[in-house]
Amino acid sequence: MELNIFGNPLIPCCTNPATGYFRDGFCRTISEDTGTHTVCAIVTQEFLNYSASRGNDLMTPIPRWNFPGLQAGSSWCLCISRWLEAEKAGKAPPIVLKATHQKTLQYTSLELLEKYAVITE
Repeated sequence: MELNIFGNPLIPCCTNPATGYFRDGFCRTISEDTGTHTVCAIVTQEFLNYSASRGNDLMTPIPRWNFPGLQAGSSWCLCISRWLEAEKAGKAPPIVLKATHQKTLQYTSLELLEKYAVITE
């Protein structure tokens, strides 16, 4: 069973479009996932522009990958390294803590993550 940063069962981040390394809606990872897609974010336009400026355009649709492109307000599993980079640049999007994988805590603190928490209940 995959767990979130609180040690509870991981909840889905987004299933339409399906997100995550496995495209199953969950921000979970395996060793082959070099990006460590563990952070469930609600992307902002500011973050999308930032990510595109860093070489990862998440806004442009890629039909052959069944990827419609993201817009502000979309939920998506982000790489922890990109989220931390965006955080340092003041561009980090808010995150859904219950859908953020516990492996994220190997890279940053719960305290920092909680500063970006979205209330989803």
